[in-house]
Amino acid sequence: MLERVLQEIRMRRRFVVTSHARPDGDGIGSALACGQILRVMGKDAEVVMHDGVPRIYQNLPFADRVVQAETVPSNDAVVLLECDSMRRTLLEGLEECFLINIDHHASGRNFAHINWIDSTVMATAERELVLAGADPALCARPIYFGHSTAKLRLLGAALSNLHREGALAWIWVTQEQMQRFGAREEDCEGLVNYALSMADVQVAIFFRELPDCRYRVSLRSKGEVNVSSVAEHFGGGGHKCASGCSLEGPLAAAVSRIVDRLRAEPVDWNANSRMS
Repeated sequence: MLERVLQEIRMRRRFVVTSHARPDGDGIGSALACGQILRVMGKDAEVVMHDGVPRIYQNLPFADRVVQAETVPSNDAVVLLECDSMRRTLLEGLEECFLINIDHHASGRNFAHINWIDSTVMATAERELVLAGADPALCARPIYFGHSTAKLRLLGAALSNLHREGALAWIWVTQEQMQRFGAREEDCEGLVNYALSMADVQVAIFFRELPDCRYRVSLRSKGEVNVSSVAEHFGGGGHKCASGCSLEGPLAAAVSRIVDRLRAEPVDWNANSRMS
């Protein structure tokens, strides 16, 4: 399949590279690396994202060249990374383009003209960026030590809502809290991991209320539970240990649907842990 992808690339000159909306480190890093690889191959490559580059990743090499847009610009082909559908990008006009889909999620789908999906490999964005000249220490500093005041206040609010039942834990934030703290969507990234960090917790869930009263759900697992299958049940997807989906509110209903689905998994949720 790699040779087929390279064949299609050699036949074309102008490329747009993109990833999913609300991009995380995998999405941004992969897009930046892919764009630079295409340039090294002598191609015209433009990295276009619907939501731009989150603040903590703006120090990555070539991040200043990313274009934020709602419509895909003129091109010979579009390379989509870390996406399970065109709609995940939120970019308009992709239906008229030649699409190359490169993904490593177990929930990856064959929606493009060329689909290279390999769930046996990890994301290679970090390695590719280093080969392209990135300084790992310089890149890591703003990612791990560049959090906003709003994110830390949001973290405090989320942890104050912490609920635990055996090996399952969940936290949430409301739209009112997001607005009160002046928080952005990107400030929610990674909050779920604080719930997962507790001893004996196997799965953690983060619920973020959206402006339309729906909830964006992030699921994380330490490996015993495949949260990708749970997310796929509700129209989402991702990895075995990191997945997401969206659900209708209110919060109590969204929590109940996710928790009930998780409890249907063949896991002893009360083993070596206690309710609190």
